[in-house]
Amino acid sequence: MNKKEFSRFKRHRRIRLKMQGTGQRPRLVVKPSLNNFSAMAVDDTQNKVIFSFSTGSKEFKQKIKHTGNIKAAQAFAEVFAAKAKEKGITKIIFDRAGFLYHGRVKNFAESLRKGGMEF
Repeated sequence: MNKKEFSRFKRHRRIRLKMQGTGQRPRLVVKPSLNNFSAMAVDDTQNKVIFSFSTGSKEFKQKIKHTGNIKAAQAFAEVFAAKAKEKGITKIIFDRAGFLYHGRVKNFAESLRKGGMEF
């Protein structure tokens, strides 16, 4: 683990001590990689993942060809918000997992808000 990854890990651990998702308000964890973007809704009281979705899935890859950019993160947020509403999730706790709040993470969060998610 290099210094940059270790710093992100420390930030994530510090953030995680202050937030805990429940069944009514799950924690939404985001993971941007160079080529994809993934998100999952977690219920920390039961230690369960309610559902997860990624830009690497077949149904999303059919819509957008390049999945590692800001436009893909915005489109992914719209699809994720729609799937979350189907599951009955409208309020979340946004966990950026130690990643800086800019670029794809910021656009993903703003598009989630436009899609009707509250956090």
